[in-house]
Amino acid sequence: MAREAVKARERKREKLVAKYAAKRAELKANEDWAGLDKLPRNSSKVRLHNRCKLTGRPKGYMRKFGISRVTFREMASAGLIPGVTKASW
Repeated sequence: MAREAVKARERKREKLVAKYAAKRAELKANEDWAGLDKLPRNSSKVRLHNRCKLTGRPKGYMRKFGISRVTFREMASAGLIPGVTKASW
């Protein structure tokens, strides 16, 4: 489980990216590179990192479900994810 501070930092970055998205797009369209440099670094969406929505784990992230592989396995075994069944052969 990730520390709460790390998860809070990631949420803060997501808010900053959303706040500056329109301004950043406008500056890019006008090719105002000096104006882009003046924006906060964390307002760029490349600074975001995919994390499990439940535990905050950064590794083994499954984009389709938004959770880590460990959480996915536990939830699938418990039958909490609709349409997912454990394979057995």
